[in-house]
Amino acid sequence: MKHPASAALAPILVAAVFSLFTACVKKNAQTNSSAGTSIGVFIPGVMSGSPVYEMLVEGVRAAVNRHNGAQGAAAPVELTVIEGGYNQAEWETKLTAMTASFSYDLIVSSNPSLPDIVSHISDRFPDQHFLLLDGRLEGNPRVYTLRYNQREQSYMAGYMAALISEAAGPAPARRVGLVAAQEYPVMNNVILPGFLEGARGVNGGYTVDFRIVGNWYDAAKAGELAADMIQGGVQVLLCIAGGANEGVIHAAAEGGARVIWFDTNGYGIRPGIVAGSSVLYQDKAAYTQMLRYLEGTLPFGTAETLGLSEGYVDFIQDDPVYIETVAPELRERQASMIERIRSGALALPL
Repeated sequence: MKHPASAALAPILVAAVFSLFTACVKKNAQTNSSAGTSIGVFIPGVMSGSPVYEMLVEGVRAAVNRHNGAQGAAAPVELTVIEGGYNQAEWETKLTAMTASFSYDLIVSSNPSLPDIVSHISDRFPDQHFLLLDGRLEGNPRVYTLRYNQREQSYMAGYMAALISEAAGPAPARRVGLVAAQEYPVMNNVILPGFLEGARGVNGGYTVDFRIVGNWYDAAKAGELAADMIQGGVQVLLCIAGGANEGVIHAAAEGGARVIWFDTNGYGIRPGIVAGSSVLYQDKAAYTQMLRYLEGTLPFGTAETLGLSEGYVDFIQDDPVYIETVAPELRERQASMIERIRSGALALPL
């Protein structure tokens, strides 16, 4: 039987031990920071099959390797990559745990949902620094964000989709398709309207058939949605559905339709079916901003938006497959439109 005094002291001892543990963790984190910087990359999803996240890690790692090579082995920067998994509801919990470890001088991530999550975490851990790509948060002195101009990116995709659709011949209606994994603010407020805006840059009568898979991996469902859209008269589809994109590709090949790829160069995935690739250069962004951090010049508290003219979004025009499978007159019209955006003659601000 425990002595009453011992029972009363137990909660106090537990609290004291926890406080001592927390202090030691903080002290060790600070000591490690002085010996060498520790960088953590949080992947809101999984890397495998996610080129955007692969580019994120590739860019960060390249910057770290360059820094370590220049600085020698005296105080190397250490890099850790942690995957958050497909369940978006768990991202905040997992990123909070990562932050609460006090193991990282900087946490790097990329997703439009991260600024809101980091805002909550930053209130509890005000000393943690974050570098976030593909999102926007201004005014937090511990957070830097870089947002891509996805209005430009989706406009270029929509313009090419309409050009190909027009060239394919008469259709029941001027309609292009967009198959997305999920609805989220950037999709609903930037990408979808930008895609429609681009299509209407070719002909004002275009509409978009917009379908949602519900996740980033169900290729069978994505294929069913795409097949139904094609049967309804859609001849060109933009797909932004991660691993589920394969279903869209298959349906397009079966139904005689074409696909516009997004974020990476997709021409080689199914030559002749993928007719356009509207891209963003996340590896370049991660590399450049990581170097700025390591050099002590990353402007925390600011939010930058970069697009075509700065070299962070583009439309791939020099791929041999694109040149061989898309008619010259369509490529010329697409190139002319892109040059108008690049020069500022066609302004598409976010």
